[in-house]
Amino acid sequence: MAFENLTEKLQNVFKNLRSKGRLTEEDVKTALKEVKMALLEADVNFRVVKQFVKSVEERAIGQDVMNGLNPGQMVIKIVNEEMIALMGSETTEIVMQPGKSITVIMMAGLQGAGKTTATAKIAGKLKTKGKKSLLVACDIYRPAAIEQLQINGRKQEVDVFSMGTDHRPPEIAAEAVKYAEKNGHNVVILDTAGRLHIDEDMMAELQEIKAEVSVHQTLLVVDAMTGQDAVNVAKEFDEKVGIDGVILSKMDGDTRGGAALSVKAVTGRPILYVSMGEKLSDMEQFYPDRMANRILGMGDVLSLIEKAQESIDLDEEKGREMAGRMKKGKFDFEDYLESMKQMRNMGGLSSILSMLPGLGIKGADLDSMIDEKQLKHMEAIVLSMTKEERRNPKLLNPRRKHRIAKGAGVDIAVVNRFIKQFEQSQKMMKQFGGGKKGRGMLGGFPGMGGGRFPF
Repeated sequence: MAFENLTEKLQNVFKNLRSKGRLTEEDVKTALKEVKMALLEADVNFRVVKQFVKSVEERAIGQDVMNGLNPGQMVIKIVNEEMIALMGSETTEIVMQPGKSITVIMMAGLQGAGKTTATAKIAGKLKTKGKKSLLVACDIYRPAAIEQLQINGRKQEVDVFSMGTDHRPPEIAAEAVKYAEKNGHNVVILDTAGRLHIDEDMMAELQEIKAEVSVHQTLLVVDAMTGQDAVNVAKEFDEKVGIDGVILSKMDGDTRGGAALSVKAVTGRPILYVSMGEKLSDMEQFYPDRMANRILGMGDVLSLIEKAQESIDLDEEKGREMAGRMKKGKFDFEDYLESMKQMRNMGGLSSILSMLPGLGIKGADLDSMIDEKQLKHMEAIVLSMTKEERRNPKLLNPRRKHRIAKGAGVDIAVVNRFIKQFEQSQKMMKQFGGGKKGRGMLGGFPGMGGGRFPF
C-alpha cells in the first residue's frame, strides 16, 4: 500500500520523541533530520521537503512547545498540521457551471496513467450527486480506448459519445456538446489521447479542443507510482495547457507517496481524487487532513465510514435485524456470508484495518494475520451447506459435516474447527451484547491466522 515505508519511518521518529520527557533543540533537529530523510526516500520533491522541515522547525523550537507538558506530542501535532497545509488544507471539488448549463471537463494524461478508467470513475461519482454525464471518446489513435470507454460507460450506466477514428478530436468534442444539449446531459467529460511522453502534438491537440469548445475544468490524471515524474508531468501540463486539478491513480500500488505530498506545493493545483484500485468504484475524494492522518499512522476512520455507507447495500431494516441477532448471539451462517460480501465491497479486510488508528498493523504483518486462502475455504464451507443448515447450525451432524467437507474440498477437521470457532464467536457476540467483558464484536473471527482477527 501507498506510504507504508514512510509511515513506518515516521512512526519510529515519533516513538523516540514521545519517549523523552523534555525536548532540547538538538532533539528536535535530530528528529527532523530523520523526517527529512524519510520524505526524500518517499520521493517527495527536494525543495518541498526543505521548506516543510524549515516550517516545522520554526514552529517546534519555541518556548510554548519546548516547555510544554508534552513536547513530543506537540511536535507531532505540528508535523501533522504542516503536512495538511502542504497538500492543500482544504478539500477541492470539481467546479460545476451554475443552473442547467453544461459543464465540460477535459481529461488529460500520459498513456498508461489510467485516464480512460478515471474518466468513467468521475462520471460515477458525479452520478451519485445527481449529474447526468456524457463520456466522449476523443482518443482516436488507440481504437481500444474507445471500446474501453464504452465498456466502462455501460458498467457505470452513463452514455458514451463516439464518432469513431475518422474525425479530429476538436470536432468530436464540439459535436458531443451539441448532442448533450439535445439529450439533457449536464456534464460532458472528454477522454483525450495520451502519449508515452509529453510532445508538441499532444499539447497542440489539447489546445485545439479548448479553442473549439468551452472547457470549464481540465483534470490531469497522473500515475502515483511514478513518484517525482508524476509531479514533473503535472507541472509541464499546467504550464503548456493549464490544469485545474489532479487525479492520482494507482495509489493502492507499491508507491512511495511522494506525488501526493508534492503536487500541490509544486504546481499550485489541488488533488481532487485518488484512485485506490481497479474497480470503477475505487475512487476517493482527496481530503488533505485524512491523507496526512494515514501517512502519520493515525488512521482514517471518516473515509472508512463513507466507504461503508457507499458499499454496504443492506437496507436499514435488514441492517437492524442483523445487528439485533449479533447482539443476542443468534447470527447464523447466512449472516456470515452477508458480512463477507460487504467486507469485499469495502476492499477486503486488509483495506478496512489499514484505515483504523492505533492498531499498528500494516503490510506484511497484515498479510501474515489475514489468511485470504483460509477465508475462501471458510466461505466454500458455508456455500456447501443447505439454506436450512446455514440458518440452523444445530442441524450439522457428522454425516452432514462430511458432505459439506466434500463439497468445499477440505478435510472434515477443517469443517469441525470452523464450526467450533463460529460457535465461540456467537458466545462472544452475546457477551458483548449483554455488556459483559469480552473481546467484543471484533473478537475471534474464524479464518484469521495466529492473531485470530476480529469478526
